Amino acid sequence: MSSPVRTLKARAKTQIVDQIREEQQQYPKEQRFTVAEILRAIKLSKSTYYDERQRILHPSNKYDHIKQAKQAILKIIEEGRVCGRLTYGYRRVKFKLEKLGIHLADATVESLMYQLGVQVSLYNRHRNHQYHSYIGRVGMTADNLLNQTFDKTEPYQVIHTDVSQIKLANGQWAYISVMLDEASKEILAFQISAHPDRSLIIKTLKQLQKQLPTNATPVIHSDQGWHYQLPYYVRQLKDHHFVQSMSRKGNCLDNAPIESFFHLFKAELLDGFPPCKDLLEFKKLSLKYVHYFNHERISLKTKGMTPVEYRNHALAV
Repeated sequence: MSSPVRTLKARAKTQIVDQIREEQQQYPKEQRFTVAEILRAIKLSKSTYYDERQRILHPSNKYDHIKQAKQAILKIIEEGRVCGRLTYGYRRVKFKLEKLGIHLADATVESLMYQLGVQVSLYNRHRNHQYHSYIGRVGMTADNLLNQTFDKTEPYQVIHTDVSQIKLANGQWAYISVMLDEASKEILAFQISAHPDRSLIIKTLKQLQKQLPTNATPVIHSDQGWHYQLPYYVRQLKDHHFVQSMSRKGNCLDNAPIESFFHLFKAELLDGFPPCKDLLEFKKLSLKYVHYFNHERISLKTKGMTPVEYRNHALAV
């Protein structure tokens, strides 16, 4: 074969192969070249040839497939929208597409989401000052029973808790106290207050107690914040046969599951939003997000199920 033929693109080479095969029809079979011989001579792989041949015979298939994928992505994105925010990144979109029978590479999903303008924005963690509740030893501390092992698969075995803060438009700080199930990622308790005081912690604990089955005796893991050291909190845990566990001082990785939730909460709900004007508006928005997080937001960590779906599935097994 001459040099110009060797440099032809796959589409042109495929057309040449088809032309040769068609012209050979006038010759006896024993005088014809096989497809394999033609492909070797023209330096075209068998898989590329048949792929290009399908594209030539059905030129609209590829574009129909991409169009179908884009329509599915837009629908998936809308399902994952909460309070006007886009929350689904390409990994969860790809997972949903797979369930619909649409198989695309990660890079392709990212590219299509970029074309559609539906990428998730990133949260700037420095926008809000991090809340530090550690002020030294003011009561009782507990051993770290988890040691960064977060592998529970059965709900109600380990509960993570912490407090974070958000600044509102009126200059006020809002304090968020959360209790999260390690296995299902379900938010079992969620309270907001203008003050990070005893009342906030007690309300969170009481909400948790209402959510738990009567026979549940989970490990309750927190940092060494002052409110988790005081006698009233320690006594409440013992009265309900809960086991207390604490992170090491100043080590946020020891309580990574709850840190992860706070990051998602701020990234998916608050990034790009003007600050809520007051505590009441922030509460309404936050409670809507928590319902979405528990009942609608899928996670690859829970096998593509929502926290509530995972909890029900795990308890039914």
